[in-house]
Amino acid sequence: MTIFFLVVSLNLSSTVRAKRRVVRILLRVATIVLCVSAVAHGQVADNNSTSIGNIGLTITSFGRIGNTFSQSFWPTQPSCEYPITPVRSRIEHLFSGGLWIGGYRGGQGPFVSTVTTDYYSSPSEFTQPPDSGLTERSSLLESRFYSPAAVSHQDFVSDFTDSNTVDPNTGQEIVGHNPLNVSVHQETYAWEYPSANFFVILSYKVKNTGRITIDSMCVGFVNDFVVRNTNFRLPTEGTTFYSGTGIGYADSLRLAYAFDAQHFSSDLPTDNYVSIKLLGVDPLGAVINSPDGTLDSLNSRTHFSAWQFRLGTGDANLLSPSTDALRFEKMETSIPSDYYNNPSNPSYLGKAGNRYALLSVGPFQLPADSSVTVVFAIVCAPKFETGVSTDYQNNVAAARKTLYENAGWAQRTYNGEDRNGNGILDPGEDLDGNGNITRYVFPNILPPPHVHVEPGDGSATIYWDDAPEGVVDPFLNRRNFEGYRVYMSKPGFDVQGIQDPYQEIADFDIVDSIGFDLGLPPRLGTPVTFPGEPYQYVYKYKVSSVLNGWEYVFGVEAYDQGNAALGTPSQPSVRALGKVFPGSPANVRDSSAVGVFPNPYYTRAVWDGASVREKKIYFYNLPPLCEIRIYTVAGDIVATIEHSSSTYNGSDIQWFQHYASDNSQRLPGGLHAWNLITTADQAIATGLYLFTVKDLNTGAIKRGKFLIIK
Repeated sequence: MTIFFLVVSLNLSSTVRAKRRVVRILLRVATIVLCVSAVAHGQVADNNSTSIGNIGLTITSFGRIGNTFSQSFWPTQPSCEYPITPVRSRIEHLFSGGLWIGGYRGGQGPFVSTVTTDYYSSPSEFTQPPDSGLTERSSLLESRFYSPAAVSHQDFVSDFTDSNTVDPNTGQEIVGHNPLNVSVHQETYAWEYPSANFFVILSYKVKNTGRITIDSMCVGFVNDFVVRNTNFRLPTEGTTFYSGTGIGYADSLRLAYAFDAQHFSSDLPTDNYVSIKLLGVDPLGAVINSPDGTLDSLNSRTHFSAWQFRLGTGDANLLSPSTDALRFEKMETSIPSDYYNNPSNPSYLGKAGNRYALLSVGPFQLPADSSVTVVFAIVCAPKFETGVSTDYQNNVAAARKTLYENAGWAQRTYNGEDRNGNGILDPGEDLDGNGNITRYVFPNILPPPHVHVEPGDGSATIYWDDAPEGVVDPFLNRRNFEGYRVYMSKPGFDVQGIQDPYQEIADFDIVDSIGFDLGLPPRLGTPVTFPGEPYQYVYKYKVSSVLNGWEYVFGVEAYDQGNAALGTPSQPSVRALGKVFPGSPANVRDSSAVGVFPNPYYTRAVWDGASVREKKIYFYNLPPLCEIRIYTVAGDIVATIEHSSSTYNGSDIQWFQHYASDNSQRLPGGLHAWNLITTADQAIATGLYLFTVKDLNTGAIKRGKFLIIK
């Protein structure tokens, strides 16, 4: 396994310097990211990025999440970014978070083993043996990490312990650490299902490896939530970045949440919630001491605490816990509800601040050689009333409607066969007949259709196949397909960071007295195929009046009739996407004039990025194979560009690398983007420029001009 030593020296504000001290800690294991859509990549250890779900969450193999915005990872690797499709929003939600385990050992203590705190004088108190790390598994048959043991579309699995007082990887003493002698088996789960792509489940099986019982044990998870749109406000800006987050607690859901409570007029909205939710404990009786446990009983053993970052004096309830005794006190008690229910409280947590939030469960006993599994989830959601309320400190339940719904999906996913969450298999719940509670049970969700999108001049044509229509639901033992929905993104979603960029443009469903009975679209008489693709497309939908040169993502999802046997409503498949930039096709007949748009070009156009290298203009009506030369009015060559309609997709310039990110976009053959950077690697100046386009097949040359205004 590769071991990374991160040492960063920055001249930043005191807040940032304090937080960045964490990157001096040894990240003994590789950090791996959970992101969005499709097939997993990367195996164990190392610094890999995957694409499952809609949360980009950094996971380490010793119980920490988040990357502390260290320059070694961020922004290439998200910390807790949501959403990350169809392109990365760069809306972040987490500095760091991690596991806490506390209790008494042999009448001594309390001792608390921590992964992360806001005091960075010592490394994590959990360690791994050398050559350990994260192992990846997937339940997706097409994944090269497919494993029958996988729980989700992307699992990450690791083991660590608090038993060492010296790090076995480095030989460094873990100063002040008093082990409880526990081992932890960590598994994280992420799915690409639309009903599950907004949460990541964190499961920790804690085993007492010592010889004596651990008394009054509590297991918790602490998070330093930071909700910011980093397209506009960066971690390097110090206090204005870190001190703008409000937090709260929904006790009936065991859900601690955070949001942007200090929106700046210069920033676009950050209308998101992030949360940590306690899903459950196995065996439930270990915590609530009841053979017929209830959710209410578990709620009474769940505690929410919060404190101000590095606060040493002031409000006693918000002091930062700097010792094991103070940390354990936070774990076994809750902050008074007045702090998150009463906005008139001067210390109201819903106001902007820089705080840590702790969610814990206990106390309970853990005898020697016994174990208990505690499961949390990171859940994200947009505000329900996005764009309605401009008061970002107005922490009202109505705005959290979608968050609560998403949290409910996470809970149902964890419950699995245990539908009422009481920790017991009640009559009718043992669906697989194995006599045990099977968790993480999903109803059969249709696979997505295969989609291909062709860009046109002011248009785009969407093709898809009928793969979902023949799928049989194993619970119903019949086909459950109902119809298709077609979506397109809103213009400018990429640069503006629109959180929900899609708008539905068509809905088709079979005539069966369910839904609108609009019927499916007409099937093509002859299926359409495209080079390099094995699929036969039988449906077509054309979208006109789109803007040339703008990025559009078109998607098609299948949806089912619902599953009455499991009490679930109609659910969509994963949305199959195709990304295009409409524009002119390759000018094979040499009949149209070449040109540039926009012309004149204003360098502060809203569709471009802030960086000088994130600008672009387009040449259009180009021949299939040509050479473009740009000149000053004095005749000096500014840049020379080679264009091939068969291979060009814009990925050579920074705008596409930043805002199109995965380079899966299709451009029409007659379009080529230029970033206004000269061959000498300099940004061009304001003024009039001339250009020529030479057709390399015919030798014909066409000329034009354009104006740059800054």
